[in-house]
Amino acid sequence: MTDLSLIIPELSLLTLACGVLLIDVFRGRAPDAITFWAAVISILVTLVQVSLQFPDRTMIAFFGTVKIDPMGAALKAVALTLVLMSFFFARDHFDKKQEECSEFYILSLFATIGMLVLISANSLLTVYLGLELLSLSLYSMVAMNRDSAQSSEAAMKYFILGALASGMLLYGISMLYGVSGTLQLDQLVAYSELIDQKRILMVFGVVFIIVGIAFKLGVVPFHMWLPDVYQGAATPVTLFIGTAPKIAAFAMAIRVLADGLQGLAMEWSSMLIILAVLSIGIGNIVAIAQTNMKRMLAYSTIAHMGFLLLGVLAANNSGYASAMFYVIIYALTTTGAFGAVILLSRSDTDADQISDFSGLAKRSPWFGFIMLVLMFSLAGVPPFAGFWAKWYVLKEVVAAGYVWLAALAVLFSIIGAYYYLRIVKLMYFDEANEVQHLVASQDMKLVLSVNGLVIFLLGLLPGTLMSACVIATISYSS
Repeated sequence: MTDLSLIIPELSLLTLACGVLLIDVFRGRAPDAITFWAAVISILVTLVQVSLQFPDRTMIAFFGTVKIDPMGAALKAVALTLVLMSFFFARDHFDKKQEECSEFYILSLFATIGMLVLISANSLLTVYLGLELLSLSLYSMVAMNRDSAQSSEAAMKYFILGALASGMLLYGISMLYGVSGTLQLDQLVAYSELIDQKRILMVFGVVFIIVGIAFKLGVVPFHMWLPDVYQGAATPVTLFIGTAPKIAAFAMAIRVLADGLQGLAMEWSSMLIILAVLSIGIGNIVAIAQTNMKRMLAYSTIAHMGFLLLGVLAANNSGYASAMFYVIIYALTTTGAFGAVILLSRSDTDADQISDFSGLAKRSPWFGFIMLVLMFSLAGVPPFAGFWAKWYVLKEVVAAGYVWLAALAVLFSIIGAYYYLRIVKLMYFDEANEVQHLVASQDMKLVLSVNGLVIFLLGLLPGTLMSACVIATISYSS
């Protein structure tokens, strides 16, 4: 019973998700707003429970397979908040298109359960279970638009490459289990410090583990699925895939690498350096050539995930704190960016071209300003939140002795700033393609406004969030 009390949020969300599924089945011809509000209430209830049960220490449950700690609770709260925001953006999109898409909310709830399990994983088996529950839900979400050949193609690519990555992850897990005889991460760490022949086998297994992590983060050279999925999926699905699951993938990297394989930090840090350099370079350079907004944000994601790895490869508590700060800022900012795409969309077409943002500041000065804040933050322009995220990460990279790596990251960031500033130029200095006012629901406008203001305030007061990240990772390490 004590163990069950520690996973009340997960059990509640599972029960509520099944309830929402039944509500959707029996609502008949009633509007799908019933399903929407049931899903919103489910997330809110889970968020309240996570907040009320916020732990002040690390607790292990279910024979070492589940870990409840401050870092996990904080990441769960952020992930649930992002999912809640995505629901309001999705509702506005589907209302404009006059489509009934209640399965989006149901699949999102089950994907969220996978995220919560993944964040709390203390066993390689729990990692795999959470990851597959999340992934299977995402595959279905990408393929929801059955009439779109582009969407079906994206779903097929995502599924095939995801299955390949899962197979490699399982092979890596089997290697680690064969050497150590355990799947628990807190027991695995003792074997990662061996210096005999077993260490070679451990490193061999780590290579395949990192392939699985890299695929879920979408870093080069395991990024092939990302641009096609971002462009081919419906915009609300793209928004969902690009935000909350990145929080879970970050938790997966920290749990496996920092908790279970800390003794092999020298080996996996070298691998992450290669992935980070390739991701930051290719992501920023290729994004310049894109004309589709969703595809541009896909390559932007690749570059940002490279920056995220820079914090992880520092292999110390302050490095993990900076990476946690980075992924939270990234997810919040990207949510707003995709929200702006939905805001500009109409019933007959999606505003997924960069040119669709022309003259936005003249059509709506307020949302032009919100988009400016989001773009400046993604570009890393001081004093916006994205600048501080990169600053904290680069500071840890320099402290770890990789000055050349920090210099290379700054160079590619300057190159990458072009495609963000291009959108600001279009909004403020080009003539609008459309002259009509923006059509969107009031709750959607409110959520987008709050999103932009939060990013603006975090840029002015970054120490608040960074202090919380430091406290979470210190408690986690102890």
